[in-house]
Amino acid sequence: MTTRAIDKLYKSRPTVEGAGVHLKRAFGNSQVPLFDPFLMLDDFHTANPAEYLPGFPWHPHRGIETITYVLEGLVEHGDSMGNKGVIGPGDVQWMTAGSGIIHQEMPQKSPTGMMWGFQFWANLPAGQKMMAPRYRDVKAGDIPEVTLDTGVRIKVVSGRVGGVQGPVRDIVIDPEMLDVSIPAGATFRHPVTAGHTAIAYVLDGEGYFDEQRDAFAYEMAGAGWMDLDRRCICGPETVVLYKREGSEVQVVAGERPVRFLFIAGKPLHEPVAWYGPIVMNTQEELRVAFEEFQNGTFIKSR
Repeated sequence: MTTRAIDKLYKSRPTVEGAGVHLKRAFGNSQVPLFDPFLMLDDFHTANPAEYLPGFPWHPHRGIETITYVLEGLVEHGDSMGNKGVIGPGDVQWMTAGSGIIHQEMPQKSPTGMMWGFQFWANLPAGQKMMAPRYRDVKAGDIPEVTLDTGVRIKVVSGRVGGVQGPVRDIVIDPEMLDVSIPAGATFRHPVTAGHTAIAYVLDGEGYFDEQRDAFAYEMAGAGWMDLDRRCICGPETVVLYKREGSEVQVVAGERPVRFLFIAGKPLHEPVAWYGPIVMNTQEELRVAFEEFQNGTFIKSR
């Protein structure tokens, strides 16, 4: 097994989306195609209801999959296919927009006072951008958790750890989505398919995400031009993009436990035409999508 090295580190940056939701954007439009097949990762984490209650009112998507993972709080969902529900702590919503869907995601007042969740977008290949939409509501109790001999705990949403398969399957880009918690000083190793994009996003604690332990061995995008804190150990709100060479990733926790999301998938290597909530391959396809949304022919399947 050969261990993957870090390609680049990013720090998530504050932004406002939807009707006024304050969040941190880990990566997005400006990083295309580095994270191919993934397009965007947003982290919404606040105890101030005014920063999350405005939510994401009715809006369209086409050409992508949107994945929402809630750690704390409640999010109500509704869509043009008639799906309705509430995503709670530990739940995942995996929605394939395909040919077109209109939906809303509206956070509710959190019982704990804290709203914390993530949404990432995965691209669809050209041949399947107009596939029929589908919706998967995965409850926390249906997501298996694996505990290794080292004490590492992994919630397996998609992909496989040992002999345990996650509940989200049959996805075009063959994704992995793991929620990994490593005790202080322990090591986590995980195989990654050759050529697949691999990403870690640190939630809590600190860890070393490759073997080099050299903060100048790769590119690092800081929080701003006054950021002078360049360390090889990675803390919260850090995005780790791995090189595509190597057959496994290795993460070692620091003096404190570290928790992170691990996401991997098969890159598409296709052109991206992206505006707002719609991602196609050409500007002409974007023009058609927006015209159809305006004239009421956007939805192809219910």
